[in-house]
Amino acid sequence: MDKSLSIDHQLRATWQAVAKLYNEEAAKHNSTMATAFVLLNIDYENGTPSTALGPLMGMEPTSLSRILKTMEDKGAISREKNPEDGRSVIIKLTAYGKEMRELSKASVYQFNNVIRDHVTQEELNCFFKVTKTINKLIAEKKIYSKSKMTAQS
Repeated sequence: MDKSLSIDHQLRATWQAVAKLYNEEAAKHNSTMATAFVLLNIDYENGTPSTALGPLMGMEPTSLSRILKTMEDKGAISREKNPEDGRSVIIKLTAYGKEMRELSKASVYQFNNVIRDHVTQEELNCFFKVTKTINKLIAEKKIYSKSKMTAQS
């Protein structure tokens, strides 16, 4: 199959380009795309329990722990005991973290606005419909189900 016609190739190549773009922008502020993603997922006012962050972002605990440690070292977050569960902590944004969150948010808005300036609403609707379908098929384990594999043999 020609890779330009392969759905997974197009998804991967596009995501790699987007990730590179975001990382280049984040680097201007001594940050990374992963850090920006975490900043955007922490509740601005009340913070977010550390145990809720990983599932919220689809991130492995080890990767998240490493990012949180770096963010804490840079003064973007603080950790406070969770008053509802003494075994966990609440991750809160510091003043610097809130400032970095606003920069991250502005970058995401700019990306979306520029794309929307070059793509019609109808095209966007189709894009969202396709990605929703792909995610649904994956979640329902319909891509590599045993019956599909046998049928293609």
